[in-house]
Amino acid sequence: MMKTFNRMCRNERGITGLETAIILIAFVVVAAVFAYTALSAGLFSTQRSQEAVYSGLKQTQSTMELRGGVIAYEGEIDGEKVIARVDLTVAVVSGGEPINLRTKYTWDDGNPNDLSDDGTAGPLMISFSSKDTTITECAWTKTWIGYNDGDHLLEEGEKAVITVWFHDPSDFTEGVYVAGTDPFLGSNTVGTFDTFRLELKPSTGATLVVERTTPHGLDPVMNLH
Repeated sequence: MMKTFNRMCRNERGITGLETAIILIAFVVVAAVFAYTALSAGLFSTQRSQEAVYSGLKQTQSTMELRGGVIAYEGEIDGEKVIARVDLTVAVVSGGEPINLRTKYTWDDGNPNDLSDDGTAGPLMISFSSKDTTITECAWTKTWIGYNDGDHLLEEGEKAVITVWFHDPSDFTEGVYVAGTDPFLGSNTVGTFDTFRLELKPSTGATLVVERTTPHGLDPVMNLH
């Protein structure tokens, strides 16, 4: 009986220190894996939140600004004196992203009748609105003034004059324009004491809004302050 009991006791082994250490190490490794996973998820979430904030700031921060006044040019439509086109001088704000000013319209100052449409436009859209009408996408051309590196991008240090055409100069004769249809104003002309609003919408950055009211009398060239 005692021999059998002694033999059974010899077969019962306890947990050694090495096995305890292995178990503890296993717990530590598993905990480390879970901790790394949680930390990675937190960092990813923080990064996505940061990207969303920067994207929001980029969309709301204005990247284009008006330099100088709004120059309006008088024209004649069916014997009535109206605003035929306006010039806006624009530039990129300090630290702002370049703006693509590629437009599908070209105009030759030496040939006032030549407002051509090549069908290739960039992302900048210009809309017009007044109490009488709304034009979603106006006809506009650009002219660089001063330094320009030869591409379509408006970058820091560069300025461009954007001409928004209210009426069609295709049959221009001594200040007489054609009323035209969309993208022109047609019969909804801008005369005296009229308020109009232009919105320049680049692909990124805030919309540049220009709102002006015409004076009681129209001159051939006017600065609408």
